[in-house]
Amino acid sequence: MQFPQTPQQHAQLPLFEAFMAPSLPMLDVPRLQVPVLDDIVESPWSNEPEVFSELSLRGAAGNCLNLLAPILRDLSQDTNDRWLTLIAPPASVTQAWLRDAGLNRERIIMMQPRGTQSALELTREALRLGRSHTVVSWINPISSHARQQLVSAARSGSAQSLNIRLG
Repeated sequence: MQFPQTPQQHAQLPLFEAFMAPSLPMLDVPRLQVPVLDDIVESPWSNEPEVFSELSLRGAAGNCLNLLAPILRDLSQDTNDRWLTLIAPPASVTQAWLRDAGLNRERIIMMQPRGTQSALELTREALRLGRSHTVVSWINPISSHARQQLVSAARSGSAQSLNIRLG
């Protein structure tokens, strides 16, 4: 539906035509001062890969698992000869869910902490041992000290740590 233009309105060009129309006058826009990259970067980039990542998902549990499924699927199909280890996953992450989500269940170990052992301790030990290429944990909340412990353990075991926070 087209509305008649009033004198205060300007004609609107369709998307992309505004960039391609050579006859339009250029607007006089003041130039912004752009800082030099050296002013922004305080320290040089590290060539060392990150060993700790965290993913925060909020919403219905089923929706969160649907978002998580492709990530876990890719990790379970890694050609590495080590395991994908899931530490303290929610109760809804079952063998049936793993199968329905298309994960390679032959490359996955699911572990729950026992007795007085915490999920953090179990995750740290799984990372340190280095038998898993990636250890996925569900630790919420996670302190900066705990995060640093996982980074150290992951480096020691040449593994990746992925913490999932469900909100």
